[in-house]
Parts: sequence; structure tokens; C-alpha cells
Amino acid sequence: MKYFSLIWAGLWRKRTRTVFTMLSVVVAFLLFGLLQGFNQGFHTLESNQDLDRLYITAKSNMTDGLPIAHLSRIKSVPGVKAVSHWTYFGGFYQNAKDPVPAFATDVDGLFAVYKEMKVKPEYLDAMRKTRNGALISEAIAKARGWKVGDRVPIGTSIWTKKDGGSTWDFEIVGTFDASRYGQGFPGFYMNYTYFDETSAFGHGVIHYYLVSIVDPHQAQQISRQIDALFANSSFETQTQTESAMVLQALKQLGDLSFIANSIVGAVMFTLLFLTANTMMQSVRERTSELAVLKTLGFSDGKVLLLVLTEALVLCLFAAAMGLLVSSAVFSSPPMKAMFGNPHMPAIVIGMGAAIALLLSFASGLPPAWRARQLNIVDALAGR
Repeated sequence: MKYFSLIWAGLWRKRTRTVFTMLSVVVAFLLFGLLQGFNQGFHTLESNQDLDRLYITAKSNMTDGLPIAHLSRIKSVPGVKAVSHWTYFGGFYQNAKDPVPAFATDVDGLFAVYKEMKVKPEYLDAMRKTRNGALISEAIAKARGWKVGDRVPIGTSIWTKKDGGSTWDFEIVGTFDASRYGQGFPGFYMNYTYFDETSAFGHGVIHYYLVSIVDPHQAQQISRQIDALFANSSFETQTQTESAMVLQALKQLGDLSFIANSIVGAVMFTLLFLTANTMMQSVRERTSELAVLKTLGFSDGKVLLLVLTEALVLCLFAAAMGLLVSSAVFSSPPMKAMFGNPHMPAIVIGMGAAIALLLSFASGLPPAWRARQLNIVDALAGR
């Protein structure tokens, strides 16, 4: 530490250059943290899905729907514990640009399948007794200021009513905790019987069956049995585990891991040249000063360490700032809405620290070695 003043003075010899170099490193590691955080977040989201929960959709297309009559036959499959269903409503509140993730369902079956979601028994009882009742997530209630007893109009561009209207009136009878899934998870549920009786078309059809099974090791076997029930019928099914369904949805966005790693690789490669050029230029400008240090008794190894430490301080400090900012962004409300309760994965911080160290040595070692090899007479003579 007694040589820190020398290191600090060398680092800030050209303040503008150092500031811009540090900003470049900060931005690079901010980008690294965000991209790898997203990447790890999607992997975590996928791994958090239950293997004992199956999703059943129409084999042709999810929007084609399946008959509600399939319910009893699916329940009869050995190993099935509980069955519920979703029908996409496509709702909005007051303005079509203000969507509400609304679904028609059987709430008793739904909360038996989604055991992670917590709801008070009295709210379920109120839902059974209220034809146009709605159960909403605590996140939606907080965001919109809705409370139990409120009556809310939900518009839809899909499901017109028998009277020709497109605005449905609901009474909020309770809330539930879906924090594990985030605000993007369907958080507004209506009774399927009310929906089916009131809509002008699409009667007796649902979009998803949600199935809870006893033994996750039998997921593939049970999936095949369910699909076999409806093979060669007018409504063939496709059954898959929740994790497989999430993975399929993510693949539709592209290979996120490859995209993230490619961008980060390109940025770090460019950053290596930037920081290496900065350190090289700094050493060239201080050739005579480094020669004086050697004249005063600084060994070749000590001079090498001084220059290399400058690169370490520059890269590690700026990288830490970039990772700190990316961690704060990753814990922001928009990220919570996407991933539920996210935090920057420790593996991303570790990877960032390792890359910063490699960057420091790769960019600092060549100029440090050049400083070590300086000939005092030639350096002082300007040769």
C-alpha cells in the first residue's frame, strides 16, 4: 500500500482519458451483468417450474381450444391428482392499451393444481357464491388500487356478450398471492360458468388444461396416456410438462444464451483493445519517469507490478461499478414483474469478477513487461 500514491498518480496522469476508459469499462460490465442476468434469470424461471404439473393444449394450435367435456376423461387417467383449465379472456381496463391478464377458470381446481399460490378459504367460498366474482392477485390489487368489494368493468376485444356488449362487470371477491410467478402471471380469474353462459360464442371450449400429477417421474408416461385418449379425434391434444412448455416459449424468442454470450464476447473483445491501448499509451508517455524510478532503486519486478496494478485498479473498480448498477437494475420493479422476485445471480457476479481480472492482466501485462524491460540510459536519452 505504500506505493499506492504512485499508482494513483499514474492512473490519473491523463484524467480525461482515464475517465472515458473507466466509463467504457462500466458500460461494458453493465451490459454484461444485464445480459447474463437475463440469461440466468430465464434459466432460473425454467428450473423453477414444476415437473408434476402438465399443460394440455390442442395439438393443432392453442387458440383452437379443447372441449370442456375432456375434463372428466383426463381426471380418470391413473396418476392424475387434480385438473383445472384456463380460457384466455384478453381483457383490458378502461383503455385497450391497459391490458389485464384475465382468464376464465375453475378456481377450486386451479388452486389445487397451483399449490404455490395462496388464497384464503373465505375468498374461494365467495367466488363459488358470486356468479360474476373475480379473484385477483395481490400484485394487481396493489398496482390498481382495487380491493375486495369493488366492481370493475373489464373490456375485451375478443369475447362479446350475448347482448352485444364487450364490457364485462366483475365484483372482486378476494385476492391471492402469486408472488413466485411475478406480475406477468395470469392474475385475474373469473368463473368459467359465468363466462361460458354470457359469451356470444365459443361455448364449452377452453384453451389449456392444467393437470397436477402424483409422481413427477411418470410425467412422460401420463402425458402419452392423455394424448392417446384423444388420438385420431377431432380434438387431438399435446401434453407437456410446465418446464417443457416454458422452454418452448423461450425458444420462440431465439437462443437467448447464444445471443447474450455473443454480444458480451464482442463487447469484451473490443474493450480489451481499448484498455490495452490506454495502458500502452500511458507507459509510453512515462518512459522517462519509469527510468527515474529504476534509477532510484526500483527493481524491474517492482516497476512491472506498479504498472500491472494500475490496470487492475482501473478495470476492477470500473467493473465493480458496472456490476453494481446492473444488479440494481435487475432488482427494479420491471424485473420483478418479469421474474417474480429476482436478484442478480451470484454466478454472474463471479463471472464478472473473473473476466475483469483476465481483462486487467491481458491489457496490463504487455505494457508492464515493456516497463520492466526499459533500459535506463536509453529511456532517459529518449531513445
